[in-house]
Amino acid sequence: MGKIFYIMGKSSSGKDTIYRKLLEEKEFDFHTLIPYTTRPMRSQEKNGTDYFFTDDDGLEKIRREGRLIELRSYQTVYGIWNYFTVDDGQIDLANCNYLMVGTLESYRAMQSYFGEKALAPVLVELDDGVRLQRALDREKLQDEPKYAEMCRRFLADAEDFSEEKIVAAGILRRFQNNVLETCLEEIREYISENLT
Repeated sequence: MGKIFYIMGKSSSGKDTIYRKLLEEKEFDFHTLIPYTTRPMRSQEKNGTDYFFTDDDGLEKIRREGRLIELRSYQTVYGIWNYFTVDDGQIDLANCNYLMVGTLESYRAMQSYFGEKALAPVLVELDDGVRLQRALDREKLQDEPKYAEMCRRFLADAEDFSEEKIVAAGILRRFQNNVLETCLEEIREYISENLT
């Protein structure tokens, strides 16, 4: 049976960089899953590559069809943005291993849907000051920077990744992203251990 390696962490902790680097390596032969969102597309994103971008009507259609695996809704300064995973044929645990990125909340929903043994958590952590600077640097590159939303997301992370929630999710191992290559090496070893 395949496994879903689920990378999660607070915003700007480096989880997306780690995700991309692990996908570049052919050693693990990971399959990916493209999530869905109702938020606006960022300038460097492509529909069907980073996310499937849809609207509230598209989300409701998926919900009515019974294909919604998990849903996270965030009240942003621009309105409600939804992020969700859909049972649309992308996941075949009988034959494949997957690499995904998400939140602690989405990890718990995936655990509930597929079972605890199907998922292996990869919690990435980084100093808050470093994360905030990274988030600011990234937001400056946007055509229309959304600084208020960046700050809301940063503050929400403290609650979303509280110690109580991490313990409740059964996460025992954490990966410090102080030096990217060291963090990646530790994650590679963890993945190898969980694939045997």
